Amino acid sequence: MSCLSIDREPGCRALRILNMSTSTPTTIYWFRQDLRLQDLPGLQAAIASGRPVIPCYIFDPDSAGDWAPGAASRWWLHHSLASLAASIEALGGELLLLQGDSRALLRELAAANNAHNIYCSRAYEPAAAELEQQLNQSLSADGRSLKRYPGSLLFEPEQIANQSGLPFKVFTPFWKACRRQPQPSMPGATPAAGIFAEPANIASGPCQARTLQQLKLLPEQPDWASHWSELWQPGESGAGDRLQQFLRGGVARYSEGRDHPALEVTTRLSAHIHHGEISPRQIWHAAMAMMAEQPSLEQELNKFLSELGWREFSCHLLHHFPQLPEQAFKPLFDNFPWLGQAAALEAWQRGQTGYPIVDAGMRELWQTGFMHNRVRMIVASFLTKHLLISWQTGEAWFWDTLVDADLASNACSWQWVAGSGADASPYFRIFNPTLQGQKFDKAGDYVRQWVPEIAALPDKHLHEPAAAPADILASAGITLGQDYPEPIVDHRQARQAALAAYQAIKAA
Repeated sequence: MSCLSIDREPGCRALRILNMSTSTPTTIYWFRQDLRLQDLPGLQAAIASGRPVIPCYIFDPDSAGDWAPGAASRWWLHHSLASLAASIEALGGELLLLQGDSRALLRELAAANNAHNIYCSRAYEPAAAELEQQLNQSLSADGRSLKRYPGSLLFEPEQIANQSGLPFKVFTPFWKACRRQPQPSMPGATPAAGIFAEPANIASGPCQARTLQQLKLLPEQPDWASHWSELWQPGESGAGDRLQQFLRGGVARYSEGRDHPALEVTTRLSAHIHHGEISPRQIWHAAMAMMAEQPSLEQELNKFLSELGWREFSCHLLHHFPQLPEQAFKPLFDNFPWLGQAAALEAWQRGQTGYPIVDAGMRELWQTGFMHNRVRMIVASFLTKHLLISWQTGEAWFWDTLVDADLASNACSWQWVAGSGADASPYFRIFNPTLQGQKFDKAGDYVRQWVPEIAALPDKHLHEPAAAPADILASAGITLGQDYPEPIVDHRQARQAALAAYQAIKAA
């Protein structure tokens, strides 16, 4: 596979060649999880080839195996593609949408349009990496080539290794090694108008263009995401706006405020980053520019960049250990005695556990496609250590319900909480959900927003309704078991059961 790195950013040659004959040489840019035009090295290289560029996107869920985009991600993908198509149209082009087997479609598209090269951004998910290898082989047999470029990470996995030349398994030394690297190069520009070409007209067959509606990415009957357009602005423009909003606002309180779910201090950039609407180096250099402009924010900005580093760490781990989404990183956990109780799982999914901070998080997820990161840790700990339900079960639920569902981050985060992952939280670190709520949602604003049936409780009892005196519950109009559930497990008993299960696998 060629072109894993670029010595220099290729320049933009503006060409306007539309309605070509099939004898005119072209090149194809294959959009994947890089749905933007600015700072896209593969697209810049395609333009620099001097041939007109056909932009295409292929919806190919089968190639992802068990990790095809979940329902919430498909909603975001629909709107992100609409945004990208509009941006390409503004430059005089048209985004070709296809559906089916990427390998067959790209070979046919290349043959029909006399395209010798297909350019793309490198992907790191196991199925995506395998697809690249297979496509490269089949194109080579046709006398064509696949040219993949970086663009989704700050540093390629081959760049970062410990002194033994092996992958890092602990974040802190990994990030220190990253920070010792030369700074990521400056982001590339948005292409000029007139560089895109129309593909040869294929009226029928696999390469027939699809409309966005024909991809059927949006939910129907019911449309449970009908209000999400009020919450999110998918697309390259929305990503830029979100970054600037954070840098001009929340970053000033980021280090401390990021753990408090009721505060608007986190970036909410994760879905934009996952879909490639903004590049990590755009974020990096925007943060560095802000640091130069306001040196007093250096600590906050470095903390923010370290969170970008956690994403980087997760992607590197997935590249080196492709079994992460399915198998425990620490083999000790292969024989953990998970319970897998259906009723408990459903209560967790529905936000009906009797623990307000857990229920608030699960309801926020269901209603918005997002959950605050501190609360993600709390609900994941509750599932794996209070209910003894496997981290893979929680990982699958998040995969379907999060707009920012990312295979590397999702797998690594769930394994971190469960204690089975690289650089994981110790298994005996079991969050007390009541204390977590009292500490990080002291005024109860987050819980009251998402669990309104207990909003009338005073702060003292909001995070533990089951311990509230009967007269307090009565004055708040709450009957436990009717208006709000009793806790489905006792914290102390659940903690002891989890620790006993852990000791059992250690002794085995």
